[in-house]
This record gives sequence, C-alpha cells and structure tokens, in this order.
Amino acid sequence: MSVSTSTGSVIEIGHPWRGVGPFLFAVHHLDAYPRGDADMGPAEDISDRPLGQDFGNPSGWNMYHGEQVPGFPAHPHRGFETITLVRRGVVDHADSTGATARFGGGDVQWVTAGHGVSHSEMFPLLEQDADNPFELYQIWLNLPARSKGVDPEFTMLWHEDIPVLEHDGARVTVVSGAYEDLAPLDPPVASWAADPASDVAVWLVDLVPGASITLPATRRAETQRLLYVHGEGGVDIDGSAVASGTGWAPVAGAQPTITAGDQPSVVLVLQGVDLGEPVASYGPFVMNTQAEIVQAFEDYQRTEFGGWGWDSRSPVHPRETPRFATYGDGRTEHPGA
Repeated sequence: MSVSTSTGSVIEIGHPWRGVGPFLFAVHHLDAYPRGDADMGPAEDISDRPLGQDFGNPSGWNMYHGEQVPGFPAHPHRGFETITLVRRGVVDHADSTGATARFGGGDVQWVTAGHGVSHSEMFPLLEQDADNPFELYQIWLNLPARSKGVDPEFTMLWHEDIPVLEHDGARVTVVSGAYEDLAPLDPPVASWAADPASDVAVWLVDLVPGASITLPATRRAETQRLLYVHGEGGVDIDGSAVASGTGWAPVAGAQPTITAGDQPSVVLVLQGVDLGEPVASYGPFVMNTQAEIVQAFEDYQRTEFGGWGWDSRSPVHPRETPRFATYGDGRTEHPGA
C-alpha cells in the first residue's frame, strides 16, 4: 500500500519495521507478561512452548530465545549499532567486554558493535504479585565503513537525563538529533550520529487524544525521514489518515503536522543521511562486502569476539538490583547519582 500526496506518502512499514536512510530496521516488542516466579521467569506453564524460538505467541507475550527468563541470550554483532529504548519493564545486559547493566523505564542503551561484540539481553519479570508489562524498541543503525572496525562500546542514556519536550498534550522524547533548540545527549563517538553531516535523529512522539504537533524540517535536503505510527489509534498527518501500524514518508523539506484522533497515539521518528555505501548483511553482521561477512563468521567462530566471561549465556541480576551500568573498564554508574 502506498498513498501519495504533495507532502508525503502513506506506506507499509512491514515487520520488522523497514529502515530509512542509515537505519537498517526497527522492532517494537510489546509483551503482556504475567506474574514472575522465584527465578524471574513467567509464573505459568511454558512446557508447551518452542523454547529458544518462541515468537508471535497468541497469549500476548513471548519467551523469544529465553528458556527460563524471556529475552535474547548471548549472541554476536558486528558492523552496526543497536539503540534500545525500554519503555516498560527492565533489561539485564551482559557482554564480551565485561560490561553489564540493568536498565528500563525509559532508559536507552546504545551499543556500538564495531569489530565485534557478544551480548545478552534478558527481560526478568521482577513482580511476583502483579503482571509485568514490557515494551521495548530496538533500532539498528549502520556504521560507516571507517567505523566498522572500532572497538565495541556501550553507552547508557538514563531517562532522567534524556531531553523531553512537552506541549499541549504532545510529548517528544529526544534520543538523538536536536529537536528545534533542544539538544540531545551525546551518541557514542564512533557513531554515524556523531557526525554533524549525518542529520541523524531518533524522536519518540506521544500524543493524547486530539493533540497536535508540527515537526521541524530536516537540517539537510538529502536527509531521509520516516514516521512509524503505532499505539492505540491512528493519526492525521497533513490531512492524510495514517492508521496505526503504517508509516508516513514526508517529502524533502516537509514539516509534517501530526494530529491524534480520539485515542492516544505514538509515532517513532527516524531520520538521517544515507551512508552511500554498499550494504552486505547476514543475521547479526552488517558489512560492506560479502567477503567481510564470511570473515565475520570466521572471526566469531575463532574468538567469540573476546570470549564470554559469564557463568550463564543468559545472566540476570538479583531481583532487588536497582538500575546501574558497569563498563568494561570497571567503572560503575547509577542514574541520578
């Protein structure tokens, strides 16, 4: 489906959501997890599930690749970045650099895989006396060829520090890219988003029923932008109805006006200047040539990108652990400290 007007087009965004410009794709995980058990897994019988490959479960929640706690046990990445925004629930992270963290409730983790990292992302169900609703966005941002060989690192953007604009029922969370005069936190140093020429932006727009907001124009004419509409209801964008689960691709230079209907709406905005480089990808590796993909597999099989120094492939922290991040150099930080 594609419906075009003079200001943009309504498009199918697929599943996972198609990328735009330097973004490879995005996924939106929304799971109505039940109460947790003593081991922070679901307090329900999961013996009939295809554990290790449990996606799209009609119960309304998924174990993904987890066998006790939902989530994604240790797996590799090379050549790109993951931007993970957790709206509800928590994620326990561990990686092959020795870094570990617990984050959630609006926090963002930005991982630069560079020449290779293995990491796990588990979703412990902390509440034993109540349900554990979970919502996460993960966005894959490509790295330029010059940065695909950098050392891996991860950065935490704690929700207490992330800039937010609120106006007449509209709320814009500014993860990356300046929104008008509102400056974001710094991205990782090797990221394409750190280059002023990239015009990369990641904004999450929440609208109460009837609220409206006009996005600023992109800063460069060649910037590509896509609006991913989801949430309870669709929106009107510049006079066009855009249903929940579809997207809006504005024309160059447009300043789209988004108006919610009679239900709350959410719009993820991704934009950036395309890298203009060839893309060769296979599973967790994104490079520029097929030969580099073959090399990535060989390197991972030989070194596991630094080895896995944890007792489990899916480590989780004790239930009472507050949000924190410990980096590969041993430095630990706590939000608000």
